[in-house]
Amino acid sequence: MAHLAQRTFEPLNIAVLTISDTRTYDTDSSGQTLIDLLQAAGHVLVERDLVKDDIYQIRATLSRWIADPRVQVVLTTGGTGFTARDNTPQAVQPLLDKHVEGFGELFRQVSLAEIGMSSLQSRALAGMSNGVLVCCVPGSPGACRTAWTQILHSQLDSRTGPCNFAPHLKAQAGQAIEACGARP
Repeated sequence: MAHLAQRTFEPLNIAVLTISDTRTYDTDSSGQTLIDLLQAAGHVLVERDLVKDDIYQIRATLSRWIADPRVQVVLTTGGTGFTARDNTPQAVQPLLDKHVEGFGELFRQVSLAEIGMSSLQSRALAGMSNGVLVCCVPGSPGACRTAWTQILHSQLDSRTGPCNFAPHLKAQAGQAIEACGARP
C-alpha cells in the first residue's frame, strides 16, 4: 500500500445548510460549528444558507447546490428528528441518485457513546446526487462535531485510505483525485 503515502490533500468545495424554524445566522451555532471544522481541515466554504424546516425550501436550496458546478459536498444540519417539523429526510431522499446506506447507522453508533439511546432518534442520512455528496446531521453543535470528527473529516480527506469519498465527487477545474485503490 505504498501508493497511499503518495496521496496529497485536495481541498473540497463545501456548502452548509442550516434547517431551522428558530435560528438566525447570529444564533446558528450548529452551522457555524460545521464551517469552523471544515475550514480548519483545509476545505473551502463556497456557500452557506439557512432555511425554514419546509420540504420545498430545503429542496430548492439543495437542488441549486447540486446543480452548481462549484459545489462538491453539502452538509445540512437540523430537521432530522421526529417532531412534526423535522422534514429533512423527506426533503432530501428524493433528490439523491444513490444512498450512502451506512452513514446513518454509523452516525447513530458513534453517537451512542455520547448521548446513549437517544441516538436512536436521529434520522441522519447521506447520499450522492450529480457528483455531490449530501450529508444530513442533527441540529446540535455536538452532533455536528461528532459527525465531522468521527466520520466526515476522514471521508472527505483525499489522503484517507483505502477509500474516501473524494474520488466520487465532481471534479473542480485542475483537480484530479485518485480513485480508491488507484495507483498514481
